[in-house]
Amino acid sequence: MVTKQLVQNVLATKIEDIPQEVRDHGKRSFLNWMGVAIGAAQHESVDMVLELKNDLNGGEQVSILGREEKTDLLLATLVNGMSSHIFDYDDTHLDTIHHPSGPVAPVVLALGEHLGLSGEQVLHAFILGCEVELRISNAVYPSHYQLGWHITSSAGVFGAAVAAGTLLELNEEEMLHALGLAGTQSFGLREMFGTMTKPFHPGKAAQNGLLAAMLAKKGFTSSKQVLEAKRGFANVLAPEHDLEKVNVNWGVDWELQKNAFKPYACGIVLHPSIDACIHLRQHADPSEVKSIEVSVNQYVLELTGKPTPQTGLEGKFSIYHTGAIAFLDGDAGEEQYSNEKVLDSKTVAFREKIKPVVNENMKEDEVYAKLTLLDGREFEVKIEHATGSIENPMTDEALIRKFTNLATPIIGAENTEALITTLYNLDQLPNLQEVLAVSGGQKLTTN
Repeated sequence: MVTKQLVQNVLATKIEDIPQEVRDHGKRSFLNWMGVAIGAAQHESVDMVLELKNDLNGGEQVSILGREEKTDLLLATLVNGMSSHIFDYDDTHLDTIHHPSGPVAPVVLALGEHLGLSGEQVLHAFILGCEVELRISNAVYPSHYQLGWHITSSAGVFGAAVAAGTLLELNEEEMLHALGLAGTQSFGLREMFGTMTKPFHPGKAAQNGLLAAMLAKKGFTSSKQVLEAKRGFANVLAPEHDLEKVNVNWGVDWELQKNAFKPYACGIVLHPSIDACIHLRQHADPSEVKSIEVSVNQYVLELTGKPTPQTGLEGKFSIYHTGAIAFLDGDAGEEQYSNEKVLDSKTVAFREKIKPVVNENMKEDEVYAKLTLLDGREFEVKIEHATGSIENPMTDEALIRKFTNLATPIIGAENTEALITTLYNLDQLPNLQEVLAVSGGQKLTTN
């Protein structure tokens, strides 16, 4: 019984059983998540969702990152999960193209605030939730993803339920029911990439997982074998799967340690091409360029083949736009994915020079690129591991710089600096008051 064994593994894993290096990476993952969530807190789509609070006559239970508003547990979890994915700047488990923090962190933040829990309790639940969703992702990838499911939300809902169930102290039977409730709420279509609905996915997965655990705590029943049943998650949503990957070497191997952080504000499959174009720009001015041919992994064109994006969100799913701005600007931050930048005549003209070619031998984090100039000269570069991958990770200094750039315009420099220090010491906090005071709008400053 795969699901039962998973639940037993979760319930048997105490915080002291988690290696220090895993705990430290969990804190970095939580910090990265909060930075990207705060950075997008003022996005128009966040405004739209928060308007529902008035429409639904919602309460004021917990905080919204980067804003003064408070709302109920479920709506706050949706918003904080959604905002963390708006910039496509969040963490990535490259083996499955899964962004694990988005569905889990909003749950532990909301319950941590609501129940007055310690930072150690929050970190414990966060790590367990991420580990569960990543192991389930391993079991169904790639067939589940190839069908068109957005694996971050479709598998992430299980992690959200486990994280919530851990903090709500569910017993074995209740946790089994929570996973059943989560699995029947599994959703998210890749058709939505490039629209507001893509970041809606991890937020809704977080909300659905929290609801599943809260209902299970009340005695609400569900299937106890949601993962392996004939008509359960794996058999229905993944033609090819290996459920042994869910529990193999539990407590010995930690998938969370494979969680990488993005230096660029777009899908991680584009990062090798960005590195390559930034490298090639040293050889020529834009006016001298005839073409830039990039040999990429098959997923690059499948996921980011939009030749004529019209919005910033669409630009994040365009190898043409991304290659252009990487060469022109030497970066691919959120500024490079504004609506104005996507429609800029200089950018539009240059993206016609980007020539992607699928090479089945290319891994997800590598690329070969060739710059051809109008005078016939050629320059080549091979990126074997993109910046931000596990093999070429962001340093703590780079992660802090990324957090600072995202959070400072929203909560001010003083609050940002205090928040970084606090999050690196998350497991030492008696509660989340210090975190919420500077990130949730209670003491916002303007610098």
